[in-house]
Amino acid sequence: MERAHSLLLNEEAFRQLAEHQRAEFIFEWLNHLKKLLPAADRSEIKHNQRRLLDQLSGILIGSPGPPTRWLLAHCLALIYRLGDPISSCLFVDRCNDIIRSRDDSPSGLPTRLAAIACLGALFEQLGRMLVGTFKETLTNLLKAMKNAESQGRYEIMLSLEKILQGLGVSAVPCHRDVYKAARTCLTDRSMAVRCAAAKCLLELQREAVFLWTSELENVATLCFRAFEGSNYSVRVSVAKLLGTLLAAAVEPRQPTAPRQSGRGRSSLEEVMDLLSAGFLRGGAGFLRASGDMLKGTSSVSKDIRIGVTQACVVFVSTLGGSWLEANFPAFLSLLMELASHGKATQTAGDAVVTHCCVSFILRSTLGSLLGEKAQTNAAKQLCLAVAAQKQAIDAALTDGNVETRVSSADVSASQHVLVCCLLELGGLIQGLGSTAAPLLTDSSTALMDTVISVLLHPAPSASLAAAWCLRCVATAMPSQCSLLLDRCAERLVALKSSPEAVAGYGAAVAALVAAVQHCPLGIPHTRGMVVLGLAEDLLRSAAQNSRISLQRTQSGWLLVSSLITLGPAVVEHHLPRLLLLWRCVFPASLREQEMELRRGDYFTWQVTLEGRAGALFAMKNLLLHCRELVTDDIMSRLLTPLSCAVALLTKLPALLRSYSSSVRSWSLVYRLRVYELLALLPPHIYQESFGVVMNQLVSDLSGQDNLNQPCSELTLLPRLCHRDDLPLVGPALQNTDHRYIEEQLHGSTAAARLFGALYPHVISAQRVKILEQFVETVNQLKGQRQQTVQTHVCAALCSLLKHQGGIRGSLGPEEVRSPALSLLSGALESVSPLLRCLAAEGLARLVQVVGDPGFTVSVSLLCFDRLKTARDAASRSGYALALGALHRYTGGISSAQHLSTCLGVLFTLSQDSTSPEVQTWSLHSMSLVVDLSGGVYRAHAEASFTLVLRLLLSAPPTHPEVHHSLGRCLHALITCLGPDLQGEGAAVSALRSSCLVGCGVMQDSPDSLVQARAISCLQQLHMFSPPHVNLASLVPALCEILLDYSLLAHLCSSYLCLRRAGVACLRQLVQREALEVSEHAVTLVKELPRRDNTQLDVTIKEVGLEGALFTLLDRESDPGLRRDIQETLVHMMASSATSGKLGHWLKLCKDVLSATTDCRAPVEARQEDDEEADAGRDDDSSAFKARSESSGPFTALRWATRRFAMECVCRIIAQCETADPAHFDMALAQERRLQESTDFLVLHLGELVRMAFMAATDHSDQLRLAGLQTLLVIIRRFSAIPEPEFPGHVILEQYQANVGAALRPAFSADAPPDVTAKACQVCSAWIASGVVSDLRDLRRVHQLLASSLAKVQAGRDPSSQLYNEATVTMETLAVLKAWAEVYIVAVQRSRQKESHDRTTDLSVSSSLANDSSGSESGGAGLLKLVQSDLSTLSRLWLSALQDYALLTLPQEYAAQLPDTGGSFYTAETVNQARAHYTSSWPPVLHATSLWLHSTGFVMPDDAPPYLSRPATPTSMGNTGARAKSPEDINTDRLHLILGISVEFLCSPHSADQMENITSCLRALQALLDVSWPRAKIGNDQALSVELLSVLHRLMVTRESVSVQLAVLDLLRQVVTAAHEHVKERRHSAEVDDGAAEKETLPEFGEGRDTGGLIPGHSLVFGALELCLCVLVRKLPQLSPKLAGTSPTGPGGSVWSLTDSDCQLVSSALCVLSELPSICSPEGSVSILPTVLYLLLGVLRELVHLPSNHPGSLAAGSVGGSGLGSVVQAALQALKSVVASPMSRQEKSRGAWSRLLRSALNTLLGLWDAGDSVDQVSLLTALTVFLLSAAPDVCTVEPLHKLCLQRFSSSMEAKDPQVVSRCYQLLTSVFQAQPAMAVPYIQALGPQLVRTLQKVERSRPQSQEELHGVLEGVRAMEALIQAAEEAQRPQLVAVLLPLLISFLLDENALASAPPASRSLHEAALKDLMRLGPQHSAVFRSLIASSPHLKSRLEAAVKGNQESLNAKASSANPAAKSSPSITLKTNFL
Repeated sequence: MERAHSLLLNEEAFRQLAEHQRAEFIFEWLNHLKKLLPAADRSEIKHNQRRLLDQLSGILIGSPGPPTRWLLAHCLALIYRLGDPISSCLFVDRCNDIIRSRDDSPSGLPTRLAAIACLGALFEQLGRMLVGTFKETLTNLLKAMKNAESQGRYEIMLSLEKILQGLGVSAVPCHRDVYKAARTCLTDRSMAVRCAAAKCLLELQREAVFLWTSELENVATLCFRAFEGSNYSVRVSVAKLLGTLLAAAVEPRQPTAPRQSGRGRSSLEEVMDLLSAGFLRGGAGFLRASGDMLKGTSSVSKDIRIGVTQACVVFVSTLGGSWLEANFPAFLSLLMELASHGKATQTAGDAVVTHCCVSFILRSTLGSLLGEKAQTNAAKQLCLAVAAQKQAIDAALTDGNVETRVSSADVSASQHVLVCCLLELGGLIQGLGSTAAPLLTDSSTALMDTVISVLLHPAPSASLAAAWCLRCVATAMPSQCSLLLDRCAERLVALKSSPEAVAGYGAAVAALVAAVQHCPLGIPHTRGMVVLGLAEDLLRSAAQNSRISLQRTQSGWLLVSSLITLGPAVVEHHLPRLLLLWRCVFPASLREQEMELRRGDYFTWQVTLEGRAGALFAMKNLLLHCRELVTDDIMSRLLTPLSCAVALLTKLPALLRSYSSSVRSWSLVYRLRVYELLALLPPHIYQESFGVVMNQLVSDLSGQDNLNQPCSELTLLPRLCHRDDLPLVGPALQNTDHRYIEEQLHGSTAAARLFGALYPHVISAQRVKILEQFVETVNQLKGQRQQTVQTHVCAALCSLLKHQGGIRGSLGPEEVRSPALSLLSGALESVSPLLRCLAAEGLARLVQVVGDPGFTVSVSLLCFDRLKTARDAASRSGYALALGALHRYTGGISSAQHLSTCLGVLFTLSQDSTSPEVQTWSLHSMSLVVDLSGGVYRAHAEASFTLVLRLLLSAPPTHPEVHHSLGRCLHALITCLGPDLQGEGAAVSALRSSCLVGCGVMQDSPDSLVQARAISCLQQLHMFSPPHVNLASLVPALCEILLDYSLLAHLCSSYLCLRRAGVACLRQLVQREALEVSEHAVTLVKELPRRDNTQLDVTIKEVGLEGALFTLLDRESDPGLRRDIQETLVHMMASSATSGKLGHWLKLCKDVLSATTDCRAPVEARQEDDEEADAGRDDDSSAFKARSESSGPFTALRWATRRFAMECVCRIIAQCETADPAHFDMALAQERRLQESTDFLVLHLGELVRMAFMAATDHSDQLRLAGLQTLLVIIRRFSAIPEPEFPGHVILEQYQANVGAALRPAFSADAPPDVTAKACQVCSAWIASGVVSDLRDLRRVHQLLASSLAKVQAGRDPSSQLYNEATVTMETLAVLKAWAEVYIVAVQRSRQKESHDRTTDLSVSSSLANDSSGSESGGAGLLKLVQSDLSTLSRLWLSALQDYALLTLPQEYAAQLPDTGGSFYTAETVNQARAHYTSSWPPVLHATSLWLHSTGFVMPDDAPPYLSRPATPTSMGNTGARAKSPEDINTDRLHLILGISVEFLCSPHSADQMENITSCLRALQALLDVSWPRAKIGNDQALSVELLSVLHRLMVTRESVSVQLAVLDLLRQVVTAAHEHVKERRHSAEVDDGAAEKETLPEFGEGRDTGGLIPGHSLVFGALELCLCVLVRKLPQLSPKLAGTSPTGPGGSVWSLTDSDCQLVSSALCVLSELPSICSPEGSVSILPTVLYLLLGVLRELVHLPSNHPGSLAAGSVGGSGLGSVVQAALQALKSVVASPMSRQEKSRGAWSRLLRSALNTLLGLWDAGDSVDQVSLLTALTVFLLSAAPDVCTVEPLHKLCLQRFSSSMEAKDPQVVSRCYQLLTSVFQAQPAMAVPYIQALGPQLVRTLQKVERSRPQSQEELHGVLEGVRAMEALIQAAEEAQRPQLVAVLLPLLISFLLDENALASAPPASRSLHEAALKDLMRLGPQHSAVFRSLIASSPHLKSRLEAAVKGNQESLNAKASSANPAAKSSPSITLKTNFL
């Protein structure tokens, strides 16, 4: 195909191609030429023009197909327009000659048609250049039309349209001729010709003024005739024509000459009269119409009425929304005249069609064209129209006999007006939602009173419409539901004796109750009881007055049914009363029922059947809405009524015979209700009645009674057909226009469904008989009656097969197959296409259910045979579809041979051009085969492509249905090839180009469904092979569809279907290439020359494609389409919001949000003013008003669109979180903004806050919720970002007034509870965020919370309750949760402040003075704010926790729940309340713990003496029998908090509840910080153990570090509690028993006197487990089994631990070391080996240094301080274990000593690893043993010797750090008890002296070495101190020369390195200090050693001089001499 891409046709390549490829090649070349010519150079075109024209002329006479001829014509015209136009006249003549020629050969027709198309294109492009040839051409075309076939007529009409378009005003002289020709074509028998004629006339009316002036009436009549027998496309085209003409007549586009009547324009009345005439009389002429009237047969066909309806919508849409707004009252009254006209409502069926049509007009105009403000005004007009009909109602009220006051015709007329107005009023209010509130308060319309008054209308349809309208009000504004319910119930009781009132108000109450399921806020529970009471009362009193018994019965059961829709939570309380009602309405037994039949008259039977049908319907509702309540027990109670109901079915024929037609409709309804109920029940329930029911079903489905009723196949069959097959029946089924058929009240649908469920339970023999009977019945009948029975029987059979296929059931014996097959094959030959579709689906299901391959083959052979013999189109199309359908449930038919045969047959059928129907069905079937065969089909793909393309290029456009099926085939083929389409081979690229050619052909099709299919094919192709789909042409095409038709969006579903396809495709494209899509869309608008520029056009220029999509979203009502548009926007946002278009998106959202029209009532405006004044007093005047002027690119968008814009803002914020950090850092963003042109979210904070504010203060509750949610997100994300210009402040601080103003309306008295609850959440987030530090500013928001707390305390008056009690729970808990969050933050801040104060006090106390005020407000100040309400809050919090604890009890304890409910929930709303408690308890629990912590569990004096509940109505009188002691109350509280926490932590919640886990752990920590709960827990071993097991589970299942640290902290607290308890008991035992009997003291602590610890019951064991868990997870080498596996990170060593891991290990070691102290001596011996093993194991891991890491851990040279802290913790833990008092206890001393020696031995063995150990840590551990253990542990050999060795080798170590630390430790050893110190002094003293003596020769070179020498001197001093008095002088005499040897002379000092100089100074200081202490020794030493003396003196002198120099330079005036001089003169 690439060779086709050239300016000239590549003839050589063309000749090489096979015949079937040539047409495709030419099409591809022409397509390329069409794009190439406008871009090519004109000179090049002129140069090649002749050659091009020759080639194109060759194609023209080569009989091209339709798509090729249109392209050819376009290219020819382009060449003449862009090249040399002079010879165009010759070409026109040539075309005219072709048209004149009488060539009747098969190739002649396509050439003639192509010539016609060329003429149209030439005139369109060249226009007035060809005006000279126009007359001749026109005459020629009109002459040709007279004997042209439908294709010719179609093409001529299209050509004329283009000629008119090109010539414009120049064609005026011939307008009449064209008009005449188009007139005849408008009523042509070919539908395509009618469409083309309509388009031609639409073009004509642009210039031909006479069409909408003098000829208007004739054209209108003509259009009505065109509607007759029309199809969908014709109705759309003709409606567009008629609507446009009428609009032009009302508002002419150009000034017109006055008509004969003297007026230039028609009035609205005249136009509506024309439309009404069409609606009432159709297109009939006067004579025919009057003749029909005389005969009484003048019913106008439905086609005409629907066409007129659509024309009316086009008329209004063309004139536009503002015209409608201005003229609505007049338009409405004219429309109502039509609705109430006697001829439009002659029969019930006519009336229904009329209602639907009028409603459609109103919905399509008011719903789509008007903004919210205009809709509100329209609603007022509708209300006035309803009020105008009051005369009939008032008359009916004053006197029951209506005829005396007002004629029945008037009542009937008013009924139709009321139905139409009320339905539309309901629709408007429902769309407006809570923004419609001002309508209800507007006294001028009195909307509620007006609607309620209609409930008394004598016509049921009017009162039902009023009830529906009230239901809409309740759904739109849930606050009205209870009020309306009360009002209607009151009136119902008051007017109980009026039949109209009972029926009307009963229906209203039922409608309102049924609306509750759509209102999340519900109604109070008491209202349900009122409704049930009303129902019982009505049913009880029904028999009292025969005049109203029927109405009372009807209303009574209607109320019961509506009550059941409230769901199980409500119904379970009323179930006993309902069962009683059901028992009463049916006879007690079958015998009673027999007796019943013998008495009564027709009226009593009417009432009885009505009552029983109502009761059955209520039962059905119970099964639908409350299935879980229908237990076996309830079922058994319903059995008697059920069996009576079924038994009565058999008696209905007898009743009908007795009372004839008077009970017919009641018996039909009754039968329907029985069937519906039985279909929902499991069949085994009514087993005894199988026979009766089955007989009844068979007679209903095939009996004689039903034959005369019209067969409603449209209600019965589509449900059972496969949805993929329904398009074959025509678009009507997916189109609401044709759904206007009244569902007849015969139970065929219910009977068919019940048959399917019941049949499998009948005995086998019976099954065969039933089907055979069906076959026999069908065969006996003929014509329409046969089709009726066939429809019923096949529907039942298919229902059965579908049911069995769904549950993999069987059909029964083999004998069943034959009659089933016979029934279905008969239906496959039916003339009804729907029945054929059903039969094909049934056949496929039959094959599935039988599941026998042999049977499958025989069925497909049967289809092949019938296709060979059948000649009629119906049979062939039916069997062709069956072939495809057979593949549907059998997983594709396995054999390749069968597939080939099947395709052969379908290929042949699909080329049968004589019958488009057969072509359509067989192609559809082929698409099924392709879809369902999968990969097996690959072999046939090329042949199929060739066939599909050939047909696409040749099928005539007059049969679009063939193209629909071809589109399906192409789609299936693309899916079949799938990702293979990406390949690069020649074969694949040929297939790919075939796909693209096919899509191109379909895109050019005039039929919108075909275009939609083309788009979905391209979408599929884009999914598999994105690079090969050209977005530059696809995106503009999609945008044109969406923009072109958006004006008439509501018109019709074929365009809807096209828009759906377009948006779905866009959605897929933007997922990958959003930016490209946006760019292509904008370029389209720049290039697009449009004659009538639409609004959307402007939008896309201003705000891009995304803005246009927002506008489209606002106009569309189809939910699927709206969802797709939203997803498209979300994907576009995801790809560009964070990458440069952030500002654009935020501005777009803001514009959408601002595009509102204010529909506020005057009353509300005054309130607003008051509030403004109030705000001024509160210093909040800076809060701006959200009612912004709508000056953006959007006009008046609806609340749903604006809410979506708010959701988009939240999404943008969420996206930025994962993008650049500068989005949330003001300083960084400003800095980056200077360097690069990027945009950051933080720079738009003001806009974000403003948008959230606008939404939060809107009229729409939904939008308010979205606004508050956005505000919450903003606070959470931006609260911590500092303001760079004002250090110490945050950027959100400047918006505090806005936040306050946004929150205030949510706390007003009339705010819905869900809004208030969300606002509480925002309040707490705002206060807790710390943005506002000044208490005065914080007080505003705090006051809002305080007011809601006051409301909670006050409780609610149940009588004024508007919503369900659960909403009070929701609001109350939201308030308590908000307060809890604020309190938690206040406590945390005040603690931080305290710790900050403490550290500041330690350092510089004066610095506090500066900041006292600020910190006061931040931390303690907030706490003070909360403190005032804390006593109330704590009481409420405890009540809420108690409620929650009760509600989380398992189901088996449900009986223990209080009957009256809890503090904040009622017993009836338990289930709804549970969810609210679940979301609120964690902060409340944490806050309660903090409060208890702050009180220290000391009861305040004013506290009530029991676990308090606020005095709400539900908990009054609920106090305990006796007052509890404070101890009991505290215990209850402790157990409450512990219980809730442990229960939650035990349950396997998902990870998203991390916050709740943290809250629980923090709450427990706060509790255990107080001594009283610690004592309680320490005292209760079982409780502690349980707590530890929960903590252990948490440690294993949660990876969060914070959780694990909190767990270990809690573990430490629990162990501390146990320790305190044991200590207390030991102490008290000592006091009691006295010190004398100490030896026999009882042993406290775990392990008692045996030392055994029982797992699961032992606290110590539990703690050990937890510590082991932590240690082994972080250091697997501790476990012999895991040694060598990798711990937390790579490398498998302790060095990979993070800081948090180190914290965990340290905490675990700390707990380990405390465990021995809570054991008895024997117990401590049991656990000591484990504890020591773990401690030394950790130490072992810590002291192994990696080869590349010199130094030691203890010295802090670790990578990070983490491991250093672990070493410290390990040594500390070791010390506390070794020094444990247990090691000195008499009973355990021996065992401890042995174990400690073993441990010491292990420790000493750790040195053996060589140099790569951390000697410092090991020496420290060794010293711990030496200093803390009992002396007998370390002094035994060989341990003592090894210890000495370790010290000795360390003193000689090469690492100065080791040496220094060694001397430090020796110092502490030398200072120990003499028994320990003496051996070490004796052994290591000489070595110490020797080491120090070496220093003189090798002086220290570094600080570390210096440090070692100095520590050696310290050790030497310690040694001297440890010696006895007598030996000290000798030792001093050793030390002093050493010190003097460290001194340097003056010369050496000057040049000495720093370390050496420091040593000199230190030695001098020591000599100065030690000299006076040991003066005698000193003197003798100096005297005996002159060289020492001179060295010392020189040093002292040098020191003195240096000090003087320093002093004089620092402070010359200072006189004080240095203190050191005092001590120098000691000689």
